[in-house]
Amino acid sequence: MTEYKISLIPGDGVGKEVTAEGVKVLKAASEIKNFNLNFIHYPFGSEHYLETGDLIPEDALNEIKKTGAIYLGALGDPRVKPGILEQGILLKLRFHFDQYVNLRPVKLLPNLPGYLCPLKNKKPEDIDFIVVRENTEDFYVGIGGRIKKGTAKETLEIRRELYKLKFDLDVVTDADEIAYQIGVVSRRGCERIMKYAFETAVENKREWVASVDKANVLTSIYGLWRETFDEVSKNYPEIKTEKLFVDAAAMFFVRNPERFDVVVMPNMFGDILTDLGAEIQGGMGTAPSGNINPGGVSMFEPIHGSAPDIAGKGIANPVAAIWAGSMLLDSIGEKEAAKLVMTGIEDVLKEGKVKTPDWGGASKTEEFGNAVVRAMKKYI
Repeated sequence: MTEYKISLIPGDGVGKEVTAEGVKVLKAASEIKNFNLNFIHYPFGSEHYLETGDLIPEDALNEIKKTGAIYLGALGDPRVKPGILEQGILLKLRFHFDQYVNLRPVKLLPNLPGYLCPLKNKKPEDIDFIVVRENTEDFYVGIGGRIKKGTAKETLEIRRELYKLKFDLDVVTDADEIAYQIGVVSRRGCERIMKYAFETAVENKREWVASVDKANVLTSIYGLWRETFDEVSKNYPEIKTEKLFVDAAAMFFVRNPERFDVVVMPNMFGDILTDLGAEIQGGMGTAPSGNINPGGVSMFEPIHGSAPDIAGKGIANPVAAIWAGSMLLDSIGEKEAAKLVMTGIEDVLKEGKVKTPDWGGASKTEEFGNAVVRAMKKYI
């Protein structure tokens, strides 16, 4: 029997509760489809950080590298300054394992309460596309700073260049302080994310790949993005393409989401528009995410936070975490098991008897996980 080692990082708050249901569902799917999942637990998160001062040590990264994937719950705690856990654990994992693809399915699930989707009269077949977000470049490379009086001469020269059309900087004072952030994309980085987007379209039998940028204003960085998109698209003549400015893409997400099949976009715009995508598919509780290195270790997680206000109450919605687990199964090659998990989720929703409070029901987190397992076992 094939065995897969999976790194499990439940994290904080409701992360522990929803990943417990995800593990339950994934193990049930593995039993039905005749393979084994060995989850290796790691304690990294707020409690571990507050107790030890450690975020995620190098030896743990070396251990995780030997596993097939990472299953992450959620990070965040009001006792820890924002950014510490996110940068020290989440971003560290993404960059260490070069998870250059952020894969976000935007799909309206069946039989959700109407108020969850803010778009009137939209059905599951209307909202069903895949966002492929570049995950390691753009404005998130961390090149930036702040400049004021007393800084190095060469830095002041940059400052003068930036301000020369507006200010006379012969006299430099603290009032003239500026901050800057530099976005960087590489041709190789663009090529690999765009190739992944086109391959995703082919694999999922999608006809259309849309590229998002802001090349009319940020001409250097997104000019390269556009050029590369045109070059890569030549290798996929059967796939239709379009190029959209990010403001137009945001409009179409809301007005006409059914026009999209696969959308590829740079890191920052992807960060913003995928949350808009989550909202139109029913909210953060329904949205999974994959941080993917096709040739290495990938990480799968629900995109919602740790929700400390409801942590421990057993009422968190586990759908996004279970869906992320389905994506994990697909990534390790267990595609039939991945489909079975999604079928289980959809069957429970169609039946409509088991719903967590955010969906107008009174079911517990554990009850939803149990219901998905029962639904899957019908297909044995």
